[in-house]
Amino acid sequence: MSSWFRETLHRDYESGLRIEEVLFEAKSEHQHLLLFRNSTFGRVLTLDGVVQTTEADEFIYHEMLAHLPILAHGGVERVLIIGGGDGGMLEEVLKHRGVTQAVQVEIDASVVDFAKTHLRAICGAAYEDPRTELVIADGLTYVAETERRFDLIIVDSTDPIGPGEVLFTERFYADCKGCLAAGGVLVTQNGVPFLQPEELKQTLGFFRRLFADTTCYLATVPTYAGGPMAFGWATDDASLRKVPLETLQARFSAAGIDTRYYTPAVHLGALALPPYVAELVG
Repeated sequence: MSSWFRETLHRDYESGLRIEEVLFEAKSEHQHLLLFRNSTFGRVLTLDGVVQTTEADEFIYHEMLAHLPILAHGGVERVLIIGGGDGGMLEEVLKHRGVTQAVQVEIDASVVDFAKTHLRAICGAAYEDPRTELVIADGLTYVAETERRFDLIIVDSTDPIGPGEVLFTERFYADCKGCLAAGGVLVTQNGVPFLQPEELKQTLGFFRRLFADTTCYLATVPTYAGGPMAFGWATDDASLRKVPLETLQARFSAAGIDTRYYTPAVHLGALALPPYVAELVG
């Protein structure tokens, strides 16, 4: 008989996924990891009782956090990914031939090892790509200490609990800005604004004190239930979120990548915010 995984991340809302088969379970130095199979979502990865990614819908989250800022910028070569140990973000970033270097900073080496063994459908051969540099370290410390500069920083963090909590602070975002090259972009995972409004509001408040142009954009990811998911956007180049459709289409065509969610039209639509989200952005 199958059982159910119930996620209680939100105070007034609970979601569940049927566990057809437990494939792996372990507790590392940093977090409790569970992998199970669900007939609709495929392999489901959870950390500390919160769903992180599934084989069936990971493409939405990863495509939107990777392709939208890369194609908005138009000249991304060096990318820094904070978190993202499942490798899905890294794999999407590396689809762009113009990316010459992708540095991934992940606090938990066991998550990366796990992904290589159990989540090849998500990470592919990203960790074997010669452009990849994997750094096992605390992202907070890395951005505070590195002298390297990046065209794009993607914060692919867990929710602001446990190890991911420090990645939602003004200090961290200020250090990220210090790691950006001129015209660079910072994008972040900021939860579901209908259920986590304060998370988005706080992050965008920090962004406004640090960057000239700030907002968020949206995507609907079935796994992250409760409404569309928000991704924070911060840069000092306000022109980057005003790139016309024709330019985005040309860049997308030149990139030659296949997508299942992202398109240039979706790109522009994602930046159009409903009033309840716009109020949080300020």
